[in-house]
Amino acid sequence: MKLKFIATYFLILFSCIIYAQESPTLYLVGDSTMADKKNPEENPEHGWGQMLPELMTDNINIENHAVNGRSSKSFISEGRWQKIEDQLKPGDFVIIQFGHNDQKIKSPDRYTNPFTEYRYNLEKYVKETREKGATPILMSSIVRRNFNEHGTLVDTHGEYPLVVRMVAKDLGVAFIDMQWLTQQLEVKYGPEDSATLHLHFQPGEVAYYPDGKDDNTHLSEKGAILVASLALQEIAKKELDLKYFIKPSTLQKEIL
Repeated sequence: MKLKFIATYFLILFSCIIYAQESPTLYLVGDSTMADKKNPEENPEHGWGQMLPELMTDNINIENHAVNGRSSKSFISEGRWQKIEDQLKPGDFVIIQFGHNDQKIKSPDRYTNPFTEYRYNLEKYVKETREKGATPILMSSIVRRNFNEHGTLVDTHGEYPLVVRMVAKDLGVAFIDMQWLTQQLEVKYGPEDSATLHLHFQPGEVAYYPDGKDDNTHLSEKGAILVASLALQEIAKKELDLKYFIKPSTLQKEIL
């Protein structure tokens, strides 16, 4: 009887260990539009990756490594990608989204030519993710709220989103077109109401920005939850394995 009890105990323990080992991790690799923000209870700014734990199940670990101001180049040169690569295991997922800061032509530590270094960096992320048995997912950057005087949303990303599409096609990588999805979102809200998706405050309106804020790139909590939901809904539409970790309530939201 005692031996049977011991055997059962170790069987349960072994099963728990195996379950823990098999639990996948979703790694987020990107810039400030994706990154976690400090003091979320007080800070109006939220990265869309910051909202994923609310929208996904507890059966997947989420590690948001996105950092403000990083490009596909500086994320590598600072050793941030190596840290993730060292941890990757079969069954994990990596969402890769860069572009905003790769455009910074006056910042040589971040700027990349879209058709050379930027493309090479994206290929590096994809290939090294696959070498570890993990699944890469490429995303184009979210749009900026940039309406002209006629109410037309004008692109600010140049060739970078095109290169993401090219890499995804050439390497057979899952691609989520966040540029298109967020373009539709901004246009649906329109030139005026789309301000609520971003950070627009008068001086003294919120304590976190005593001097006010006028930011058409970064997201409010409302904008971040909508963008994150759009990303997950598109992942489900494309039948990617990551869909099994998305809450049904997230998929039922009507956004566009």
